[in-house]
Amino acid sequence: MKTVQISLNSIDKVKSFVNDITKFDYDFDLVSGRYVIDAKSIMGIFSLDLSKPIDLNIHAEGSVDEIMDVLKPYLI
Repeated sequence: MKTVQISLNSIDKVKSFVNDITKFDYDFDLVSGRYVIDAKSIMGIFSLDLSKPIDLNIHAEGSVDEIMDVLKPYLI
């Protein structure tokens, strides 16, 4: 598992983020405070406080280089 911090501070950013990560078969969790949300759930993401950075847990075996390339626009 790898954890990175991302920022989803606009509706368009949330939509493109969900579209980008649904291309992968891995599980992704967003962690904000004590809440853990499936990162592929657009409704779940909007239930979080998006004004602050959010931790993204990537549950992938092996190399995550391809995922990290896709996540570049959202990384802090």
